[in-house]
Amino acid sequence: MARAVLIVMDSFGIGQAPDAAAFGDEGADTFGHILAEARAGRADRAGLRHGPLELPFLESLGLHHAAGIAGAASGQGLWGAAQEISRGKDTPSGHWEIAGVPVSFDWGYFPKTVPAFPPELVQEIVDDTGIPGILGDRHASGTQIIDEFGQESIRSGKPIFYTSADSVLQIAAHETHFGLRRLDALCLAARRHVDPLNIGRVIARPFLGEAPGEFRRTGNRRDYAVPPPEDTLLDRAVAAGRQTIAIGKIGDIFANRGVLRLLKGDGNMALFDAMLEGLEMAGDGDLVFANFVDFDMHFGHRRDVAGYAAALEAFDRRLAELEARLRPGDLAMVTADHGCDPTHPGTDHTRERVPVLGFGPGIAPRSIGVRSTFADIGESIAAHLGLAPGRHGTSFL
Repeated sequence: MARAVLIVMDSFGIGQAPDAAAFGDEGADTFGHILAEARAGRADRAGLRHGPLELPFLESLGLHHAAGIAGAASGQGLWGAAQEISRGKDTPSGHWEIAGVPVSFDWGYFPKTVPAFPPELVQEIVDDTGIPGILGDRHASGTQIIDEFGQESIRSGKPIFYTSADSVLQIAAHETHFGLRRLDALCLAARRHVDPLNIGRVIARPFLGEAPGEFRRTGNRRDYAVPPPEDTLLDRAVAAGRQTIAIGKIGDIFANRGVLRLLKGDGNMALFDAMLEGLEMAGDGDLVFANFVDFDMHFGHRRDVAGYAAALEAFDRRLAELEARLRPGDLAMVTADHGCDPTHPGTDHTRERVPVLGFGPGIAPRSIGVRSTFADIGESIAAHLGLAPGRHGTSFL
């Protein structure tokens, strides 16, 4: 029995999904637009990168084929694409569907009004936690709203509340002045109060710095998510006596259900190190499940094309290290949970197809076509690990 490594390049879409128009995302193409901007010299930044996008490892697996780019060289891995059937384009929906459980219900959302949060909800949280009030109270980019309200938050002790097009309440506070433990307790309390509204996540967003321009979010983010509605690939693996090793925010996304070990890292390169560490811990039949959040958090949402391009190239350069550590029978699968096109209007996720790229000793190069659900990815990992099939999706192995 062999191991499996499931890698989510958070937000790395490869072109609009068939239902993109219903989400306001016609024309979205995270990979295609970054590729075009790099070719045109518009994805360059002094000291960061220069020239066309260079992704030799991903390209060798068949990334360009998966994205439908004409003239691409033959892929040397298992390659294809998948489209989402869940009713949202958020992180939990994408990951749960990848793990075999599509989201068939509607999440609750906060309106694009100012204020965004119902006054009674805010008052309940204030009364429950003793905070002196809140700042923000609107849809916003995290980095922008922290820059705007960071000093006032430090001075007043009021945390910053904001949301997005996702089903989420995000709470930012200074890591030392407000305190990490206090922020986590606040988010746990908020989680209880938003449950009746069917909000998918409450996210703790600690930051450091003392003045606008200096504030930066830290790696101590925590997501307090609703648990999946049924057993995922992680649950099924644990039930079969397998070890599951979660890298990055996977534990948070799945409410730590089905997670036996959790390894964290601040940034994509630290997460890659943690993934390699997790692979060394894994035995036959075990699953390593990793999320690489920088693509989404630092570059997609901030509409930073040059930063996204540089992050892709840095990630690509390290994939050979993973390949070198795979044993006979191992399978590594690279995919994504949604898009976040840095050339698209706004700052929200984009409804896109995602790549499905598999490699490992003995994996025969071939196309798997366009899969009708992300759940096919989880069912293929399950089949590889010898787990019983779930209710959704079909293995392509």
